[in-house]
Amino acid sequence: MKQFAANPGWKKTLLLGLPMLLISGVLFLSGKQLANPAKLAPAVITYLFINVTFFCMIYTGQTHKYRSRFFVLASLLFVVSFVANLIEVRGTMELSTANMLDGETPLCPLVIPMLIIPAALTNTIIFPGSFFAAHGGIAPMLVLWLGFSLAVGRGWCSWICFFGGMDEGFSRLCRKPKIAAVDSRWTALPWAVLLAIVLTSAVTLSPTYCAWLCPFKTVTEFPAVESVKTALQAVIFSSLFIALVIVLPVLTGRRIQCGLFCPFGAFQSIFNKINIFAVRINRAACVNCKLCLRQCPTFSIDEKSLQAGKTLLSCSKCGKCIDLCPQRAISFHIKGTPLQANLATARILFLYPAFTFAAVIGGGCIYGGLERIFRLLFTGSMIH
Repeated sequence: MKQFAANPGWKKTLLLGLPMLLISGVLFLSGKQLANPAKLAPAVITYLFINVTFFCMIYTGQTHKYRSRFFVLASLLFVVSFVANLIEVRGTMELSTANMLDGETPLCPLVIPMLIIPAALTNTIIFPGSFFAAHGGIAPMLVLWLGFSLAVGRGWCSWICFFGGMDEGFSRLCRKPKIAAVDSRWTALPWAVLLAIVLTSAVTLSPTYCAWLCPFKTVTEFPAVESVKTALQAVIFSSLFIALVIVLPVLTGRRIQCGLFCPFGAFQSIFNKINIFAVRINRAACVNCKLCLRQCPTFSIDEKSLQAGKTLLSCSKCGKCIDLCPQRAISFHIKGTPLQANLATARILFLYPAFTFAAVIGGGCIYGGLERIFRLLFTGSMIH
């Protein structure tokens, strides 16, 4: 039987949720949205969804259940908003050479590991985007990424990554996985891919993962198919998306793209070493049922880490193991504090930065997608 943290009661829940009410209000109920009837409904729905989600997390003590719904919806509506914006601006999802030369590509966070060595050695940003653009500019995205990474580490992959939500959404479709066991040796693959793309990007001065291996080109922007090379790239992108984001997550019930392939996820794992939050297992309360090991979406618990009372470096702090543990032996933890001290406080202190960033990024995706859908319903077109 599932057991969750003690119910804090409505009064305490409302008090703890007040900062999120104010933050999300500033973000989505500003004069700009209120003054435009076409933007008002999406803004109000987004505002309510953000705060109902946060209140439910606090009141029920369940993290993964509500985080996952928010995460998946934000991912789906990101695609709606992003693709509509591309068609509005360019008329197509295709990215031409002219677009790249004009710096019209929004910075994708997956590129970040590939930027480091070329930037250090040549003072060059090997990405065809605008440095200070408000929408997807390189500088704003780097600041946002660094702030979240320092605060929550690889929590990025389960709280605001608009690609990870697709992987998670498909992993939830099959109640009983067809493939129950996955060889743990596959968890080394993201690190191998990370090393390969960092080195090849440094040699070629181009983001090689984006050019050849990113599954999400299929649902965002992709090179215009103008040659045998770009046709081959399109085939690779779509094949990887179907296999890693749809088919294998459905069959395994796990986040295969995120846990067993994504080099950015491996890169983000490094930040788990330097942020203050972790997920810990109280061995005194654990009955060794191994439910957490079997159910971890990103393969971040194995036999050795379970016995050591902690998750692996790849933990994305999604909270699923915490919600599922029948003995309440797993918890969010602040490094440097006693294992069982102030569990509820540690969880709330984790939720504030994690969900605030989720509200900013994921909430923006939800609002943008809803605004396009409402526009379609009332005008017959998503395009401005």
